[in-house]
Amino acid sequence: MASKDRILRQKEETRNNILGAAYDIVKEEGWTGLSMRKIADRIEYTAPIIYEYFSNKDAILRELTGKGFLKLGKELEDAKAKFEKPEDQIEAMWMAYWDFAFTDTEMYQVMFGVQMNCCSEQCDAAKTPYKLFTSVIAEIMKKSNPTEEVIKQKYFTFFSVIHGLIAINIINKSISLDTINGQILKDAIGGIIKSIQ
Repeated sequence: MASKDRILRQKEETRNNILGAAYDIVKEEGWTGLSMRKIADRIEYTAPIIYEYFSNKDAILRELTGKGFLKLGKELEDAKAKFEKPEDQIEAMWMAYWDFAFTDTEMYQVMFGVQMNCCSEQCDAAKTPYKLFTSVIAEIMKKSNPTEEVIKQKYFTFFSVIHGLIAINIINKSISLDTINGQILKDAIGGIIKSIQ
C-alpha cells in the first residue's frame, strides 16, 4: 500500500512540475512561447512523458485555467469576507478581481481570452466568480425582487466595464493609464452600484 501511495504522490508531483514549468515559460516568453518540447526540456523529461500526463498543449491550458479560476474565486471570497454590507463587498470583490488581473496577468489572459484563445468554457471552476458576484448583486437588489435575468445583466454590466478596462491596459502596454485607472475603476464600480440599489 505504501508503494502505491508513493507512486500516486510521484505522479501528482510530476503533473504539478509540468504545470509549474509551463507557467514559468509563459511568464518568461508569453503564451505563444509555450510548447510541449520546452516544458520537457525545462523539467528534464522526454516529451513522451509529458504526453502521458497531458494529451496536448490545450490540455495544459485547460488545467492552468481551472487553477486560475480557483485562485480568483478564493481571492474574491477573501475580499467579500472583509465587509458586511453587500455594496462594500461588491466593490472589494471587483478591486480584488482587478488586482488579480495585474498580479497574474498571464493567467488572466488565458482565463478570459485576452490576446489568445480562452479555455474557460471547458472549466467548471470558471462558474465560481460569476456565482460569487451574482449572489452579492442579488443581495444589493433584493428590495426590487430582481429576476435571475436582471441579476445576470447587472453582472455583465460590471464585467464589461471592468474587463474592458483591464483588456485595454494589457493590450496597450505602451499607453500609461496608471494615473487615471484607479479613478475610472472606482467611478465605474460606484456608478453601477448606485444604478442597482
